[in-house]
Amino acid sequence: MVRQWARSRTRSLRPDEAARAERAPARPLGARERQAGDGGRWSPAESVRSVLSGRNIAGQVFVLQVVIVLLLVVVAVAALVLQGRSDSEREARNRSLAVAETFANGPGIREALREPDPTALLQPRAEAARKAAKVDFIVVMNTDGIRYTHPITDRIGKRFVGTLEDPLAGRPVVEQITGTIGPLVQATVPIRATNGSVVGLVSAGITTEHVGGAANRQLPLVLITAAGALALATGGTALVSRRLLRQTRGLGPREMTRMYEHHDAVLHAVREGVLILDGDGVLLLANDEARRLLGLPGDAEGRHVRDLGLEPGTAELLASGRVATDEVHRVKDRLLAVNQRPTHLRGGPRGSVATLRDSTELRALSGRAEVARERLDMLYAAGIGIGTSLDVTRTAQELAELAVPRLADFVTVDLFDAVLGGEQPQAGTELRRTAFAGVRDDPPLYPLGRRIDFVASSPQARSLEDGRATVETRLADAPGWQAQDLERTAAVLEYGIHSLITAPLRAGSLILGLVNFWRSDNPDPFDADDLTLAEELVTRAAVSIDNARRYTREHTMAVTLQRSLLPRRLPEQDALEIAYRYLPAQAGVGGDWFDVLPLSGARVALVVGDVVGHGLHAAATMGRLRTAVHNFSGLDPAPDELLGLLDELVARIDQDEAAEGARAPVTGATCLFAVYDPVTGRCTLARAGHPPPALVRPDGSVEFLDVPAGPPLGLGGLPFETVDVEVPEGSRIVLYTDGLVEDRARDIDEGLELLRAALEHAGPSPEETCRAVLDSRLPARPSDDVALIVARTRTLGPERVADWDVPSDPAAVARVRASVTRRLTEWGLQEQTFGTELILSELVTNAIRYGGAPIRVRLLRGRSLICEVFDSSSTAPHLRYAAMTDEGGRGLFLVAQLAERWGTRYLPGGKVIWAEQPLP
Repeated sequence: MVRQWARSRTRSLRPDEAARAERAPARPLGARERQAGDGGRWSPAESVRSVLSGRNIAGQVFVLQVVIVLLLVVVAVAALVLQGRSDSEREARNRSLAVAETFANGPGIREALREPDPTALLQPRAEAARKAAKVDFIVVMNTDGIRYTHPITDRIGKRFVGTLEDPLAGRPVVEQITGTIGPLVQATVPIRATNGSVVGLVSAGITTEHVGGAANRQLPLVLITAAGALALATGGTALVSRRLLRQTRGLGPREMTRMYEHHDAVLHAVREGVLILDGDGVLLLANDEARRLLGLPGDAEGRHVRDLGLEPGTAELLASGRVATDEVHRVKDRLLAVNQRPTHLRGGPRGSVATLRDSTELRALSGRAEVARERLDMLYAAGIGIGTSLDVTRTAQELAELAVPRLADFVTVDLFDAVLGGEQPQAGTELRRTAFAGVRDDPPLYPLGRRIDFVASSPQARSLEDGRATVETRLADAPGWQAQDLERTAAVLEYGIHSLITAPLRAGSLILGLVNFWRSDNPDPFDADDLTLAEELVTRAAVSIDNARRYTREHTMAVTLQRSLLPRRLPEQDALEIAYRYLPAQAGVGGDWFDVLPLSGARVALVVGDVVGHGLHAAATMGRLRTAVHNFSGLDPAPDELLGLLDELVARIDQDEAAEGARAPVTGATCLFAVYDPVTGRCTLARAGHPPPALVRPDGSVEFLDVPAGPPLGLGGLPFETVDVEVPEGSRIVLYTDGLVEDRARDIDEGLELLRAALEHAGPSPEETCRAVLDSRLPARPSDDVALIVARTRTLGPERVADWDVPSDPAAVARVRASVTRRLTEWGLQEQTFGTELILSELVTNAIRYGGAPIRVRLLRGRSLICEVFDSSSTAPHLRYAAMTDEGGRGLFLVAQLAERWGTRYLPGGKVIWAEQPLP
């Protein structure tokens, strides 16, 4: 009803009224209007208060309907009560009259009246009849009204209360009186003799209390029924009122009128066409703008849209009622954007609402805006998609792929060779094709990797010379470009490539190369806007390529420095068969290092270390530590003493760095130092915060040696401990850095277990072991350097070792020389006899003269012949030049001249002076 009223209001409002309504000042929204603006979301309590307030249409309708229902219920109840009372009274009159007449005409009544004591005969019969007839009394009396019977015996003999004239005259009478037992309905009838005379009277009656008893008993049922009807009617009214409240948004009549006036004014004032159609496609409403845009006739409302002379496509859309969003239709010379939605989706009547918007001018503007948006999107994509890696070639390829096909059909990037190597480019026109991307893979352009020397007339050469982008809108009319390669350019034109932009990759004052944008599938040539976009795109890419170039240069320098500081080749020695691997981290060079150092007595030292951090600083620090280990190992200290010396060195380096304000202290460097003696088959180890070494025994079992960890280098103040391990011949000692067993995806315990499994399944040779470990354990892109050394042990058997105890007597020197001569003869080294005798004579004589007992001599045959003399003194000999007048002081000089190397090694119980001679 409200919807139909609103529709009639909208139709009837004339344009002048709409204008006045539109000009009317707007009143601030009240509480109910604000509720209406909330989309009808009320709580039940708010709905009840709003309905009962009576200040809105729903409340007024509710109150009116409830009052009407209440009145109807009251009238119905009263009518039922009155009817019930009337029926009860009629029944009482009929029953009392019937009882009285029946008793008066009963047998023996007349005879009993003639007896001396009628009461004795009639009282029992009257009481029995009263109870049987369910009346309150049956009274028998004489013609004077004196009672013979009564339910209350003390009333017998007293005068009857009631009308007697009519009964005495022979006419029954029924009346309502107040008798001796209260208000009652009684009937009085005559008792006639056989001759028709009245000889007595009989009265039967029912008191008012019993007369209304039936009605009173029926009254609760009537009231309950009335209450139920009232509740049902009130509930139905409440539901109707609530629905009306939702539809009217809680507004009163004046507010409803004002709202519809405003809605009608706005409907015809908006600059957007509005059409309302029913489910059959009949036009119900069209505002002024819709009439103007569609050219509707004056009687359009009420007619089917197909009968309004609209364009077929537009009429079909409106008649179908389907959902449409910004669907463009041409109506005469206009482009209309049509939006249509059905009205029955949320419980409304079947039909649809369509809005029309003139988008003729916006269409052209939106086209230009879309082009601008796409270009901004491409520049944004360039900001996040170019330069994802610090690789020059990859960055150039990202640029090429980004511009295809949004800007060009094919893109090529040409860079100077120096840029690819990380160096600054040199002036010239010869470049190398570095990247290519296109809609197809077969254009006749220069291939990847081709060195190109652009001729001076080409647009590429001009761009390199003046540093500005150049556009060739039609390559068929560009002789300068065609002069580059007549055969190839002809093939390019035949392929369909017709337009070119070439832009220099400029980073500051450096030109790194060129980017060429080609069009073939897109028939439009490049224009000024495309040139601007290409310049912006290339400018952004040039920064990323230059960053990649700088990184390449620094990374190459760091790798070169690092590799120059690592061993170029392993030294020759007899104790160990060694294989190694060194793999720098993908992110940059680090401070991992290793070394193999031959020591005196055919012993070999294995050292592996790790400097915290990456880059040139870590590589340089690694070189300093490696040099220090070389120098310290020349003193032949024990492993724990060597780590102590390195610890002091790192502490001094940190102090120097701190004094210069450096932010990268060396503290945190780790090191493992192991010395293997092939004569005894023992290995002495010490470590400073480094992962423990692994020992693979000849039977293939693997154990990680329990070497005391010690603090990292540079902390100072804490001693290092050594451990001696018996190593069977053929065992493999495995030293490594933490990059092999630890990364972000796993902790070191898991890495050690995985390394153990790889070693258990590795081959027996060091090379096979290195290959197996790296194949199974190395991450695809290690985040840290990896250094790995595998050394298989050898021993010098008794046949290659000779030793003698020497008494502290100068005469024993001759016996030692004789014994050494015999052993050298056995070894087939007779040519070494003279030099060896001189060396041992001097060393043994010095031990007897300046050292202490016991004195021992050992001869080792390996790659060289090693002579060792042990004594218990810690006094070290010194080489000096003796004067012409000096009697002594020339012995060590002779030793130094005859031996390739010589030196002193200190032991806990003394020292060893050794000398090595080369073997042929």
